[in-house]
Amino acid sequence: MAQMNFGGVIENVMTREEFPLEKAREILKDETIAVIGYGVQGPGQSLNLRDNGFNVIVGQRQGKTYDKAVSDGWVPGKTLFSIEEAAEKATIVMCLLSDAAVMSVWPTLKKYLTPGKALYFSHGFAITWNDRTGCVPAKDIDVIMVAPKGSGTSLRTMFLEGRGLNSSYAVYQDATGRAFDRTLALGIGIGSGYLFETTFQREATSDLTGERGSLMGAIQGLLLAQYEVLRENGHSPSEAFNETVEELTQSLMPLFAKNGMDWMYANCSTTAQRGALDWYPRFHDAIKPIMQWLYMSVKLGNEAQISIDSNSKPDYRQGLEQELKALRESEMWQTAVTVRKLRPENN
Repeated sequence: MAQMNFGGVIENVMTREEFPLEKAREILKDETIAVIGYGVQGPGQSLNLRDNGFNVIVGQRQGKTYDKAVSDGWVPGKTLFSIEEAAEKATIVMCLLSDAAVMSVWPTLKKYLTPGKALYFSHGFAITWNDRTGCVPAKDIDVIMVAPKGSGTSLRTMFLEGRGLNSSYAVYQDATGRAFDRTLALGIGIGSGYLFETTFQREATSDLTGERGSLMGAIQGLLLAQYEVLRENGHSPSEAFNETVEELTQSLMPLFAKNGMDWMYANCSTTAQRGALDWYPRFHDAIKPIMQWLYMSVKLGNEAQISIDSNSKPDYRQGLEQELKALRESEMWQTAVTVRKLRPENN
């Protein structure tokens, strides 16, 4: 375990050099790993484990997602089974279902979590708010987590490129004395870049905050606000979109992701530099109270309850489609369709 300095704070991280793939294979050589759910995280994690030489099977209900698993090379009756059969065969049950699906499947799944098995999650939601989800594991199994900091698609793409997506990990319950080793071995097996320690509660809280904040909710709100102000003041859709979204995502993000925001500030025009230095504190002061409000809503379980209640409605899917349709058909994102077509790589 390496100690790394993160902005003056020392944290423990596990790298692939310290915990090589060969060690992970040795730890899990007698395990049967069942990936339950082939939706968002399931394909990336299961395919990476398979390619890395682990004994992995998939559990998925019949339907389009099952057919996708077949097209990815999982063989019915050999490496692809029903959820129940896969969970029964497994010594490690990787529960990669959506939060709503975990709640509906839990009464069935828990019957197959016999003593000594490991129950694995990639999100702390079901366990952190188990007073609401009902997911209370027995005391005689390991309960562990590896949470890739990105989508399952990114996890797979980066793996195929020879890179790794960073992941957090946590041990909620160690019934066997092997939970820590199992966790790290799985983290390396799915293709993590490096692994940093967390808890189920911290992961769930930071994840929900991030999704609603800078990763999706806040960024859409910020982009839309700037786009609207430009349009309201006579700027064309193309100009408003390029100044709001295209330059950010195609030019600046790769640069400050690689070099840091200080480098970005040092390598822009003096006009941009002065404006950014003057205005970021104003945005910070305006936004921080909203972030504090958001964090408390997550921490108190309000956001979890909203998600549970929404997903439980029989017409939730129809309502969701209407909301996404409105977003997709908004002027800003319809402008994006045209702009993407005009990018050089598409011509």
